[in-house]
Amino acid sequence: MVSHHEYSVDIVWTGNRGTGTSGYRSYGRDLRVSAVDKHEIAGSADRTFHGDADRWNPEELFLTALAQCHMLSYFHAAVSAGVVVTGYRDTPVGTLIVNPDGSGSFREVTLRPHVTLARGSDRGAARKAHDEAHRLCFIANSVSVPVTIEPEFADEQ
Repeated sequence: MVSHHEYSVDIVWTGNRGTGTSGYRSYGRDLRVSAVDKHEIAGSADRTFHGDADRWNPEELFLTALAQCHMLSYFHAAVSAGVVVTGYRDTPVGTLIVNPDGSGSFREVTLRPHVTLARGSDRGAARKAHDEAHRLCFIANSVSVPVTIEPEFADEQ
């Protein structure tokens, strides 16, 4: 049975410096992202694109969405495989290509989960659980960019 879920956020531009978008350098790229009952996120463009480096940019949020979805899917797959995870950290990287006309896209994304396993956990099953997590991840299933998973494992101390 297929189920349907809708998601909604509110994005408000806060970068009007008094003249709107009258020129390419006349406006700020700052914005606020919010949703009901959630903390607000301060967003902007990447510094390269005249944004505020202290705020989250869409490219970082894209990597975050992929990594977070994979992590949550991995936990589900690990439980199903009998693998006990006691620690998890990811350091995803992505390569963005910008064309001369200003368009662009991510050409590749690599997730690099660092997984700590409980003593006695099967590393082979833990590795296979990453494949299952990638298959299950809603975000990875929604993008056209290749997403590679390069997990590292450590045993709980």
